[in-house]
Amino acid sequence: MSPFKKLSGVRTAVFTAAALAIAGEAGAVEWNVSLWGKRRAFTEHVEKLAELVAERTGGAFTMNISYGGLSKNRENLDGISVGAFEMAQFCAGYHGDKNPTITVLELPFLGVMNLEEEVAVSNAVYAHPATVADLARWNARLLMTSPMPQYNIVGTGDPRDELDEFKGMRVRATGGLGKAFEAVGAVPTSVTATEAQQALETGVVDTVAFAQHAHLSFQTIDLADWWTENLNPGTVNCPVVVNIDSYEALSDEHRAALDGSIDEAIAHYLANYGELLAKWEEILAEKNVQKVTISDSELERFREVAGPVRDAWIEAMSAQGLPARELYDLVQSTLQEMR
Repeated sequence: MSPFKKLSGVRTAVFTAAALAIAGEAGAVEWNVSLWGKRRAFTEHVEKLAELVAERTGGAFTMNISYGGLSKNRENLDGISVGAFEMAQFCAGYHGDKNPTITVLELPFLGVMNLEEEVAVSNAVYAHPATVADLARWNARLLMTSPMPQYNIVGTGDPRDELDEFKGMRVRATGGLGKAFEAVGAVPTSVTATEAQQALETGVVDTVAFAQHAHLSFQTIDLADWWTENLNPGTVNCPVVVNIDSYEALSDEHRAALDGSIDEAIAHYLANYGELLAKWEEILAEKNVQKVTISDSELERFREVAGPVRDAWIEAMSAQGLPARELYDLVQSTLQEMR
């Protein structure tokens, strides 16, 4: 048995005695899954996937979900590469050099309007041969995305609703979002999600860019005086991947159970996240956080200033031999098809 199964913090699903008996007869398969933080909207599809797979295999295929007990969040892709665990979640912006193809999904102002569109563009990019090959370098197979809304920032002190007020602003933002803020004079830092609250509390950063669930889960909203309701510069992309060797070692039945549960797991995620968004106004009022609206003219100015970030990404990725323009165009064509 893997030593990782003995680590604290691993939550194992409990099944009926009958299901366990079936599992024993069929030969049980257990996967370790490396997440971080705590159970939240961002991880509900993984939780649902584990539930569905266990149900569909009569308890013969189970997943032990660990929130930080197996690896640090920035090291999950490395853990997958060496087979330290079978499944993991990570965010592209934590190490863009390790997964350059999917960083196209973190470029600012892509035009994604909702979570369904985020799922569609992620799936399209994940299926591209260049992306498949990119992640295969880490022995990783892309399984599903973790769709998040457009990011917005919380801050302390006086609200910032003009780009000129962003100059010198220290903001927790990764990947393409960090580049976008840098373009308007802010100073981005890529502290991890779990470090964000302390960074804001101690003044390491002035503001934090997150989706709603993360502001709530990592308690940055508890420190906030204000929140931008419509800045919407983009989001980060956080795939769930599996170790290729482990995936290929599954029986046909178990692989079908895993693959066949993905759509339902994503649907569950979307429904759950929708409930959180519906409560967001209530949460802001409860915590006495002021909503800040950025004017249309300032937003248009932000888009114009951030435009070169996209062009620079295409140039840099093309220089590495990647089909950068093709990947970017794939995102745009997928959005057109969705509409």
